[in-house]
Amino acid sequence: MLRTLWHRFLRLFFRLLYNELAWTYDVVAFVVSLGRWRAWGRTTLPHLQGGRVLELGHGPGHLLVSLEERGLAPFGVDPSPHMGRQAKVQLLRAGASVPLVRARAQALPFRAASFESIVATFPTDYIIDPRTLGQVTRLLKPTGRLVVAAATRFEGQGPLARLLSWLYEVTGQKEPEPGAFSSQLTNAGLSCRTVWEDVDDTEVMVVIAKKAP
Repeated sequence: MLRTLWHRFLRLFFRLLYNELAWTYDVVAFVVSLGRWRAWGRTTLPHLQGGRVLELGHGPGHLLVSLEERGLAPFGVDPSPHMGRQAKVQLLRAGASVPLVRARAQALPFRAASFESIVATFPTDYIIDPRTLGQVTRLLKPTGRLVVAAATRFEGQGPLARLLSWLYEVTGQKEPEPGAFSSQLTNAGLSCRTVWEDVDDTEVMVVIAKKAP
């Protein structure tokens, strides 16, 4: 009973955070990551290829700004109109011009083979939805790749690091089970590998997938 109530609370919390309370998202992310949230997202950048990049679940738009600053041609997709407004403000402040589309990852309004890379940072379970992965394989060019910042772990052993590790686990943000994500990708016709990127005293799990030959 308590577990069911807890999961219902978490679903409500995250729904509000991504929608009506989107204006608090940056503050919440900063606090729970000890200021590393944006750096965690940027660990995906070295693994992208090509010029046209689609970000799934663009959120407040920080990674889109970084993508354009690197000379890429990013596009952003997010189902939340509230996040869309936050991203527009962020892009305007940065002087960046990035197309934003309100859509679900399971039904993307782009032509086949439109992107060299697709990126997502700390996505919810939509990323392993077979419909999402079907869209990914449809939209990627034959040599394209999907890059996902999937999880983070704290290397420190201090009380704060242990507290945050516990918080990530009880909120369902813990590191995926070994092989769980890769098996979903394999079923969708993608081959993948995993690397761990260091950010201060944390590590970010980055999954890089491409169309299997």
